Amino acid sequence: MPALSSELIYLSLILGLLILPRALQRFRIPAPLTCLLFGIGATFATVEFSQDKTIALLAVLGISSLFLFAGLEIELTELRKGWRPLLGNVVTYAVILAVVVDLLVRFAGFSWPLASLIALALFTPSTGFILDSLARLGLSEQECFWVSSKAIAIELLALLLLFVVLQSESVSTLLWSSSALVAIILGLPLLFMLLGRLVVPHAPGSEFSLLVMVGLLAAYITKALGVYYLVGAFLAGFVARLLRKRMPALASNENLHAVRLFASFFVPFYFFHAGLTIPTEALSVKALLFGILLAVVVIPLRIGVLWLQRRLTFRDEDRRISLRIAVTLTPTLVFTLVLANIAASRFGLAADYFGALVVYAGITTALPSFVFPRAVNFDLMEMETSMPPTPLPGVSIDPITGEPLQMKEVSGEKS
Repeated sequence: MPALSSELIYLSLILGLLILPRALQRFRIPAPLTCLLFGIGATFATVEFSQDKTIALLAVLGISSLFLFAGLEIELTELRKGWRPLLGNVVTYAVILAVVVDLLVRFAGFSWPLASLIALALFTPSTGFILDSLARLGLSEQECFWVSSKAIAIELLALLLLFVVLQSESVSTLLWSSSALVAIILGLPLLFMLLGRLVVPHAPGSEFSLLVMVGLLAAYITKALGVYYLVGAFLAGFVARLLRKRMPALASNENLHAVRLFASFFVPFYFFHAGLTIPTEALSVKALLFGILLAVVVIPLRIGVLWLQRRLTFRDEDRRISLRIAVTLTPTLVFTLVLANIAASRFGLAADYFGALVVYAGITTALPSFVFPRAVNFDLMEMETSMPPTPLPGVSIDPITGEPLQMKEVSGEKS
């Protein structure tokens, strides 16, 4: 990249990624897909971006902040409210993964780690993307509760399975990596509390900086372990959320607001960089057709299974609500891109299959935009400003049943 023109190129790239994708959303094209297509198009440009370390760093900040935010969004008390349906959903997800892995090993000749990555790429919803698009889809509070809870529960299992698959080279590797991961989980609360005592009293308002710093540190540690950045960033956000009572400012609403701002700026660079990493060999007619075939087969299966499960669990639920929840959980863009890259770099996934997964991810991500009245957006700030209004005084809505609760019931008193 010429030294004299680098500043202009970076400025043009920033403006293009922050403005044009949002402008194209009027045509129901999700902004992440536009950024991804920009990255694919840039591979044919005269300017070489694929090896640019600045773009790579911005992409790391994007994926790390996205999963840091996803971890901060977890509320265990909310998950416990609907633990029975969520458990059934997770078990169903695990069974489907096992069946798909077995089919890929038997009939496609893949090794079981590669087959596992492909199955995860096909069936794991991208929680961060889904949570940040809920506000624009016009879902009710009850529907938002189930979509977010199901996405988070599946993501927790998917991250665990991803860790096991990537560390399954030998028993010793798995044990060592598991020990290191446990050390990270135990060390993060201690690090947060240590920084809270040594830094925060002397630097009021520094909680956001500490949160992002620890998130990036954890992300790079798990990347060094071979399980990518997202695991560490997610754990940092999750631990910060658990420490909310002991360190209220760490995962406060103000900090969530700041993380949303931070992520909304850097996430487009992740999708742009993901487009840069797609090999030109993967941009073939064969990959396009195979990706469409995957979408035609897998998407109805995913929607149908989830719809049927909800019909069996909540017999009184409106069928349209069950369908809306199932469709909202369709996007897989982030997980598919991450796992396709890992499968290609570590397990030699063929370029045509790589391209097919990218096409499949694009279709799953675009689908809700054409089903719901409004297009899927990836504006994290809109999620905050478009939340449902606060219920009337004395009345609260149970997100599981959708029925109003009296204040006595909310406070734990029985009438």
